[in-house]
Amino acid sequence: MLRVVADDKTSAEMGSVLDELVREGARRMLAAALEAEVDAYVSALAGEVDEAGKRLVVRNGHAQPRDIQTGAGSVEVIAPRVNDRRVDEATGQRQRFRSAIVPPWARKSPKVAEVLPLMYLHGMSSKDFAPALEGFFGSAAGLSASVVTRLTAQWQEEAERFARRSLADRDYVYVWADGVVRHEAPFDRVG
Repeated sequence: MLRVVADDKTSAEMGSVLDELVREGARRMLAAALEAEVDAYVSALAGEVDEAGKRLVVRNGHAQPRDIQTGAGSVEVIAPRVNDRRVDEATGQRQRFRSAIVPPWARKSPKVAEVLPLMYLHGMSSKDFAPALEGFFGSAAGLSASVVTRLTAQWQEEAERFARRSLADRDYVYVWADGVVRHEAPFDRVG
């Protein structure tokens, strides 16, 4: 029987190549989704023109590249920009395109943020978050000890608010079972 024997160096190199392929695939899919989102927005508003007949909503290049922490690791995003010159009549403010896929402020996917409370609940200290995330995502996911401390305080406040909420307006059905079961092993006598 044939076997493949790989040393630790080969396994690490293969893992690194695989991770890089996954990140590149994620980057390409994200770029395509952002382009499609902007194209749909601009196309839907193609009929909006000013007095001179020029379109009010047009493409405007790309934003500066930024890294977003995802489950696949750090993925570089180059989001397309939109020049929306329409004005909201009620407020007098210019309307703006906001991506539903990657909001302008997003630096990590929601899945990365979901990991953080679990790390805290399992007893990790705030100074241990950055090295743990670096090992998992390839970077500290943009989290310093002070950010983790602030998030921890926020989670504790949310937990306290949840524990203090009133249950007066709800009815809960429950079953209470109590008892002792004793099983005796069968005893065969040989006589």
